[in-house]
Amino acid sequence: MTSRRITGLLRVAGALALLGVGIDHIVQYYGDSYSAIPTIGTLFFLNFVSAAIVTAGLLAPVRRLAGRWADAVLALLAISGVGIATGSLLGLLISENGGLFGFAEQGYRGAIVLSIAFEVAAILLLGAFVTLNGLGLPSRRRRPLGVV
Repeated sequence: MTSRRITGLLRVAGALALLGVGIDHIVQYYGDSYSAIPTIGTLFFLNFVSAAIVTAGLLAPVRRLAGRWADAVLALLAISGVGIATGSLLGLLISENGGLFGFAEQGYRGAIVLSIAFEVAAILLLGAFVTLNGLGLPSRRRRPLGVV
């Protein structure tokens, strides 16, 4: 399997894990009435929106659309996805251990376990994608001595 194929699989799998993070949050927003919780409800909604936007970008034909900027755009999207997943995970851990914006989670019910699984998967998969694909910066190719 080529490295381009591996990075493509990491990108798609990471995007789908990130979408899982967003869907889990929007289900809790509507289904578990998190929409009624001040600040936390808004953050859950924004989590879904941002995860959906970044996922759409990661799954779009960026190489065709962005041309020579494709690697930089993909790196920015993947780093954004890692940031969303990391922020979600940290927010959960803080709310479990004392509270966040006056709200404290209680116990690890199914939705929380699922969210943790998606967040960790998104962080690892998109982090590996960025690591293997580079940061989208043009590489400096060194010329052999004497070659102009």
